Amino acid sequence: MAQAITIPTRLGFGHEPKSALCKQFGALCYRPVGNGLEVLLITSRDTGRWIVPKGWAIDGLTPAQTALREAEEEAGVEGRALDACVGFFDYIKRIEDGTDLPCLVAVFPVRVHGLRDDYPEVAERRRKWFSPRKAATKVDEPGLRRILLEFRPPSRT
Repeated sequence: MAQAITIPTRLGFGHEPKSALCKQFGALCYRPVGNGLEVLLITSRDTGRWIVPKGWAIDGLTPAQTALREAEEEAGVEGRALDACVGFFDYIKRIEDGTDLPCLVAVFPVRVHGLRDDYPEVAERRRKWFSPRKAATKVDEPGLRRILLEFRPPSRT
């Protein structure tokens, strides 16, 4: 059964109707390094901006499982998704016909155990590990920047 997600009421998009809001699930992929951690960012396919893996809901999967699936397909991640949403961020997605769609992304932590060299979008994206502070300087979305700066992994993963 899919996990319920509470959608924030204030997003900063203006006065778009709720039906116009697209909902996605994202993966905050991380690994411990020394006394700290690193987070994995990937590039978007269209503009090459640094982002986290994300995508539309997948029937039969929870939001956390959907986030993990996106991380597998977009970044070759092997890991474990945690069910606790660590935050939301919004962005505008430009679709092929030039329309701008406001999107809200619920972000789930994914503890990375390994990275595959061969994965579905290997030829379309780059991936790179960053400290959370450095990653926050690479992303454009203020909400994602905040999530990266405030993220603390659970003690048991």
